This record gives sequence, structure tokens and C-alpha cells, in this order.
Amino acid sequence: MTATGVGLGTVLREWGRIGCLGFGGPPAHIALLRKLCVEDRGWLDAQEFEDAIAACNLLPGPASTQLAIFCAWRVRGRAGALVGGAAFIVPGLVVILALAVLFLRGDPPTWVKAAGAGAGAAVAAVAVQAGVSLVPAGWRRAPRHSSRVRWVAYVLVGAVAAATIGPWLVLLLIAGGFVEILAQRVPVRPRRRPVPGLPALAAAGLGGGVLLSVAWVAIKVGALSYGGGFVIIPLMRADAVDHYHWMTGAQFLNAVALGQITPGPVVQTVAVVGYAAAGLGGGVLASAVAFSPSFAFILLGADRFDRLRGNRGVRAFLDGAGPAAIGAILGSAVPLARALAEPWQFCVLAGAAVLLLALRRGPVLTLLIAAAAGLLIVLAGGDLPG
Repeated sequence: MTATGVGLGTVLREWGRIGCLGFGGPPAHIALLRKLCVEDRGWLDAQEFEDAIAACNLLPGPASTQLAIFCAWRVRGRAGALVGGAAFIVPGLVVILALAVLFLRGDPPTWVKAAGAGAGAAVAAVAVQAGVSLVPAGWRRAPRHSSRVRWVAYVLVGAVAAATIGPWLVLLLIAGGFVEILAQRVPVRPRRRPVPGLPALAAAGLGGGVLLSVAWVAIKVGALSYGGGFVIIPLMRADAVDHYHWMTGAQFLNAVALGQITPGPVVQTVAVVGYAAAGLGGGVLASAVAFSPSFAFILLGADRFDRLRGNRGVRAFLDGAGPAAIGAILGSAVPLARALAEPWQFCVLAGAAVLLLALRRGPVLTLLIAAAAGLLIVLAGGDLPG
């Protein structure tokens, strides 16, 4: 049952505040939501909040965004979910589209190119750090020797696939989930209602106009990405750079960096891809399509979260798709590093790896330092990437 007596204006203000201050990705979003909903206002108790985190992690797509929508639903029902979710997403969307205009326009200033080249050089290290951070929890969820052998195999296959066959990565993640269901011998009921419109979107993405292609890329990001966060990077790169040629490899690195340093969910990177394909309209469309599954999951299924967490088939699927997603995040570092063009960028990449993996600094700080390094190097006479 949802809370009563909380106005939509309160939801708009509080979730909008989190959307503006949510630098640092899912850990920061979860901490801000917990402080608001559990500690300060008492709208949810601690156990319900932890259960909601666990349930959102079982869903495809950006888990922290789904958690924000769930908390708003819990506070003010469906209207609250729509208002709170939009308030959480829109501030970051506005900022990242403004930066996309600056970074991706025809002839940006030299300082913008230099900062982008520096920040982009660090992105491969950020991908490795994101994948490594997921390994301990995933390893603990596979306690038996046989399941750990499969876990390692899923990670390796995901890593190789992300480094080599990006366009088919989604199918591999799904296949990993079904292989694990068979390995655990969990009975699976056929889905009664397939996701509406997905085949049509697929056909449009393959052969239709630019906006339909943008929508197809975005729906893969929002509805078919298991593991959330950085797993979207290999999913998007193959389409945006290699298949549709909306962006160069260097521009895609800038897009990923922008998604990291702006507030809100990392999935906002898809808005930069949409902007590169079709201007501001494409950016807004990409964001709307990518986040619509998250709203649908909460609006249609939030009151069934307890059953979702207890479903053996769902858990078995994530036991296979989850480690494959971790591998995909790690493997995405290979094409991201291959996109670097200047020797000094590899030095920045090495420095970023030290900051992230050895000194354990955050990705936002690391990317800002890398951007500053790129600017200083170019001002000192270093070459810009072509």
C-alpha cells in the first residue's frame, strides 16, 4: 500500500533535488534516496527499502532509476511514480544534452576537444573499475564449485563477446540466463504476453528511418541490458559507431565520459547517441524510450516485488545473465581503448587506472582530472586526436 498525505509537489521537489545532486552513479542515488525516504521522512522502513534494492537489481535496465521510481510509487502511487521518475531523470538529461551540443557540434573550440580527448582516454579504465567492483558480490552468489565454474565461463564469454561481436551481445546475455536455468533445472513457464512492439521496433531499427533506429538502440539499452550501468556501453558502441556511423569512436568516448560526470543515471549516455543521430529530438527520444521500460516495470509490477524476489526462474536467469554482463563490462574496455589515437592518451589511461584501481578514487573525479590533463597536454603542444 502506498503512503498518503504526500503531495505531488513534494515528490517533484525532493526527487528533482536528487536528480540535480546525484553525481557518482547508483551508490550516490541509493544513499540519497535512503536518506530521504527512510531516515528523514520515514516513508519506507529500512527493510522495505533494502528489499526494493534487491528487487530492482533483478530487473533489466538501470536499477537506481527503477529504485527512484519505486520509492515515488510507494509514497504517492502511480502519479507519484510518473512525477518522481521524471523529476529524477530530467535534470541530468538537460545537462547532458547541453554538453552534447558543446562537444559534438561541427567545430567545437580547441579547449573542448582537448578536455574531451583527455576524459575519453580514461573511459576504458572506468569500464574496468565498474566491472571489477561487481565481481565480489557476483562471486558470493555462486557458492558451489559447479556454479562457480559456470560463473567464470559466463564472465569470460561476456568479455570476449563485448570485445568482438558487440551487435549480438544482447542475445548472448539472454542466452547465458537460459543456459543457467537449464543448468539449475528450473521449470520455466512460457511468457503469455510478449513485449508489445519489440519485433516491429527491431525491423524498424534494421531497415527504417533514423528516429526508428534511435528508438531500437534505446529499447535495447532500457529493456534488454542485464546488469545495468556500464553494460550499456558495449551495447551502444557497436550500433552508434560501427553499424549506423552516427559517431566516431572518439565522440563515443566523450559521450560515455559525459554520462559519468553528469547527475542522474549513467544510462543518460544514450541521449548523447540520440543527439548525434538526430539532434535534440533524437536525444529526447532516446532518453524517453530507454527509460520507459523502467516506468513500466514499476507501474505494472511494483506490488509483486516479493514474488519476483522469490521466483527461482528469475534468480536462475540472473545467475547466468549477471556474470555475462560483468564480463561484457570488462570486455568493453578493449574497443574503448582501441579508439584512442594519440600516445599521450594511453598515458592518461594508465594514470586513470592507477587512480581508480590502486588509489580507489571515484570515476567523476578521475574523469575531471583526465579532462584537465588533456587540456594541459594540448596547450603544451600535444596533438589532438584526428
